[in-house]
Amino acid sequence: MRPDCTDFRQLFLDDVPMMDMRAPVEFAKGAFPGVVNLPLMNDQERQKVGTCYKQQGQVAAIALGHQLVSGATKQARLEAWAAFAQAHPEGYLYCFRGGLRSQIVQGWLREEAGIQYPRIKGGYKAMRTFLLETTQQAVEQCDFVLVGGLTGTGKTDVLHQLGNVLDLEGHANHRGSSFGKRATAQPAQIDFENQLAIDVLKKRARGVEQFVLEDEGRIVGSCTVPLELYQGMQHYPLVWLEDSFANRVERILRDYVVNLSAEFVSVHGEEDGRRLFAERMLQSMANIYKRLGGERYQRLSQILREALDEQQRSGAVDLHRGWIEGLLNEYYDPMYAYQRAAKVERIEFAGDAVEVREYLKARAQRERHL
Repeated sequence: MRPDCTDFRQLFLDDVPMMDMRAPVEFAKGAFPGVVNLPLMNDQERQKVGTCYKQQGQVAAIALGHQLVSGATKQARLEAWAAFAQAHPEGYLYCFRGGLRSQIVQGWLREEAGIQYPRIKGGYKAMRTFLLETTQQAVEQCDFVLVGGLTGTGKTDVLHQLGNVLDLEGHANHRGSSFGKRATAQPAQIDFENQLAIDVLKKRARGVEQFVLEDEGRIVGSCTVPLELYQGMQHYPLVWLEDSFANRVERILRDYVVNLSAEFVSVHGEEDGRRLFAERMLQSMANIYKRLGGERYQRLSQILREALDEQQRSGAVDLHRGWIEGLLNEYYDPMYAYQRAAKVERIEFAGDAVEVREYLKARAQRERHL
């Protein structure tokens, strides 16, 4: 039999299959990529056992748990655990602290299904602590550089051409702006942090010790950048990406209108997708009402409504350039100019997409040879 596991690093580097014994409510608050939730107890059962534990102690709680998970319920769950174990002979099981729940499932698999299946010692809590420490260590030990630039310069496009990027927006499933919400939901905060840490771990295992990030605020949609990383981002050197106003308008049209509407249609179907896309765009404009001011908001919202109506009627997206140009000229560019002035001393290079990409690649090469 394979021994129980304490090598958390290798688990995440190798994407080892894992089944999580925690209740669905625990799993929803935070989990690891690719892990399957096959709980010992559902939420209601867990709540009853927890109440019993507080009122009558551990022995009574364990007895109640065995009573609740018995007969056909136990058999169905045992079959699901056995199927996972047989499909993933290299995998592991775990619960919150690697304690009672995972030991019970391990014992039932052994005694009633004849399957020896190892568990992860320390469980979810120990693995979560390991990932938090992974991010903290990277901030302390690695070199970081930020890519900044006006809205629509294509910062994400440049980052995706590099091998040492930490894509905060990608992990958060959000483009980071007022209009950045996508057709699918953002991950839970803990899931975002776990995914980011695993990305760091895998890149460092490949020898990456310098990371490139987009210059973000603390909040990316509903996800919060880990504090130690965000604090570092207030001081890291900055590379500034530049592009023409016309190119920026076309890129925003591509990303936030053409591609996003197609994403909504792909997820929700033609009719609902188009409707939900239009609602999302109007809501995104409404979200910055106070910052735009009443007159500007009314004017740009009207252009957006007309553009959405035309897109719905004919599929044409040309009218969207009107509100995009207005937002850039009257809102985003003045805001970014102010922010750039505050960061000007940290800017070590500025150029177009090709120049910035080549500069960052050369910078990473220099760092490797130091």
